[in-house]
Amino acid sequence: MKNQTPMHWLSTLSGILLMWLFVASAAADEFLDPSQAFKLKAELSDTHKVALDWTIAPGYKLYRERLSFEAEEDASKIGSAVLPDGERAVDPNLGQEVETYHDQLAVGLPVKAMTGAFTLKIKYQGCAEAGLCYPPITKRFVVDAAHPGALQEGTAQNSSSITATKPESTANTDTPRDEGTLAQQALQSRQLGRIGMMFLGFGLLLSLTPCVLPMVPILSSIIVGEGNVTRRRGFLLALSYSLGMALVYTGMGVAAGMAGEGLAGALQKPWVLITFAALLIGLALSMFDVYQLQLPNALQSRLSMTSDRFKGGRFTSVFIMGAISALIVGPCVAAPLAGALVYISQTHDVLIGGFALFSMALGMSVPLLLTGISAGSLLPRAGAWMNEVKHGFGLMLIGVAVWMLTPVLPGWALLFSWGAFAVLCAVFLRVFDPMTDRVSAGGRFVRALGLVFLLVGVLEFVGAASGGRDAVQPLGHMYISSNVQAKQQPEVRFSRIHNLAELENTLKTTNAPVLLDFYADWCVACKEMEHLTFSNAKVAEQLGKLVLLQADVTANSDEDRALMKQFSLFGPPGIILFNPAGQEIRHGRVVGYLEADAFLAHLKQYLAGFRSISR
Repeated sequence: MKNQTPMHWLSTLSGILLMWLFVASAAADEFLDPSQAFKLKAELSDTHKVALDWTIAPGYKLYRERLSFEAEEDASKIGSAVLPDGERAVDPNLGQEVETYHDQLAVGLPVKAMTGAFTLKIKYQGCAEAGLCYPPITKRFVVDAAHPGALQEGTAQNSSSITATKPESTANTDTPRDEGTLAQQALQSRQLGRIGMMFLGFGLLLSLTPCVLPMVPILSSIIVGEGNVTRRRGFLLALSYSLGMALVYTGMGVAAGMAGEGLAGALQKPWVLITFAALLIGLALSMFDVYQLQLPNALQSRLSMTSDRFKGGRFTSVFIMGAISALIVGPCVAAPLAGALVYISQTHDVLIGGFALFSMALGMSVPLLLTGISAGSLLPRAGAWMNEVKHGFGLMLIGVAVWMLTPVLPGWALLFSWGAFAVLCAVFLRVFDPMTDRVSAGGRFVRALGLVFLLVGVLEFVGAASGGRDAVQPLGHMYISSNVQAKQQPEVRFSRIHNLAELENTLKTTNAPVLLDFYADWCVACKEMEHLTFSNAKVAEQLGKLVLLQADVTANSDEDRALMKQFSLFGPPGIILFNPAGQEIRHGRVVGYLEADAFLAHLKQYLAGFRSISR
């Protein structure tokens, strides 16, 4: 293994820090507020033309057919809008071709009125690719030909524009199907004992993942650099490392959580994502020894002199190594960390959130503490295997780079990228090396794993070439439509409600669990829920045990908006569960599209809870 300079590792860790911030902030925000997803600026030029510019967040889109422009006082005061061509595609659920805009949209609107002011009403609508459709949005601007420049938004009473206030729905819409939701439930209980034990358990599980476990022998060899150490000193050295990791990791988590929405919005811009991905790929190449990241010799010498004062064995140096390792393991903890980050960003309860992250970091340090108590007797010998560990980190950096580009890449390019990554993993697992009698059983197992990666890569390539867009199910588009049509779809009947009064009356007069579904004709994800999830026979069977209500918010009327505001929803689809007493089960919410199997498990869990309540 080549000797790595301190600058090599510091540069690598700096890149991982940027990646860590992205992962943490992205986990805290699943859906953007519509004012952030579709940022609109309006300006009147000297040539009597209104320039309308939308900045569309990655992973979101605007529909051309939903754009409309109107001069409220007199329609003749404006001319026809000049719309650019959008991206055309046939939506499988709507069964028709739609035209959408991504990233940026610029529209020119001629103004015919040379004198006097009038109100320009603009309507538009968009969706998130992840499965949330926003209601139609209306903006009003006061236009005065005598005063060119940026237009001020009007305050008409019947405007349906959605404010930029961040509701609590994002924090409470997680379904109890992952560690992130369990983390949220523990945090909201505000019981320090429960929070500490749960996050300590999360950390212990994470310490056994491929991202963290290889660091144990590497960092432990630095900790016991003094040579022969007693069990007591070995434990104290390991504890110093653990505290350094825990304290810095907690600080980083709290900082990312407090930055919350602002950091997430800034890091979702395409050029930022591409820059981060390029940085990670560059760092990965250095892990494969394609080149060495080095500073000029003068600075390198100074760094070497400084690093000589922090060689393994002393408490301060071990504490620093623990702090540095917190940056390395950050990307591996996105799922349980999400709940803590959401909680901190919305409640600003740094004490509870920080304690949770501190407990998680201690859990991740348990294997190291055990190694410290053993006084180094459990450490493996250094050797060629450390090169393999370094290559593994390089592959992880490339994988995170591809994941980071998910909102930017079109479907075919994303599948191709994951296919290339899988084939690269197969190559490093020696799948193409000749098989000889000298290959050990472990080597044969590694090559078998490489064959699995190779097969995954081929499937991703086939999916990309055949029009697929789902990296998890690259060939799913080939059979999903035929399966839906071939099966006899069970009939699921919803009773329509039109306002809050009808909902409250139904809840008062019903002694059974209730499911409320928010639906709209223009909502693509609603169609997916109807055709792919509710049509599932097992799902329909479970739904038969509930009183099914549906709020059709297609018209986006005042009553529709009041219903969505009551539950802090941006738009459909949204599913709210109530217990037999008419009380909402906050953690029973589903926002966006959810596939049949996951939705079935979700229903079964809460139906079991209802039965236990009734007993």
